[in-house]
Amino acid sequence: MTADDSFGRLDDDDYPAYTMGRAAEMLGTTQGFLRAIGEARLITPLRSAGGHRRYSRYQLRIAARARELVDQGTPIEAACRIVILEAQLEEAQRLNAEYRHAAGSANPPAAA
Repeated sequence: MTADDSFGRLDDDDYPAYTMGRAAEMLGTTQGFLRAIGEARLITPLRSAGGHRRYSRYQLRIAARARELVDQGTPIEAACRIVILEAQLEEAQRLNAEYRHAAGSANPPAAA
């Protein structure tokens, strides 16, 4: 990978650019919190060649939402489940809107 390729990846939300320490610092949390949400399978960080966890911006947004819930007093396991359910609801609503749009644009049969 050339330097130009690496710079192009900086805008990629899924590129695992952040180490565990940097991710924890950015979120204002501990590395243990990141391990816990990984164990709860909320996010699965990629691993470097040396086995170190690497996080993407997308994963950090998910972790930030979980941290917000935990900061409000929600147990970490419940917070992870809530975040997963919120994502599923958002996807279902998106699909529903697509189906409604497709149904609305279809030409209804002419009245006899």
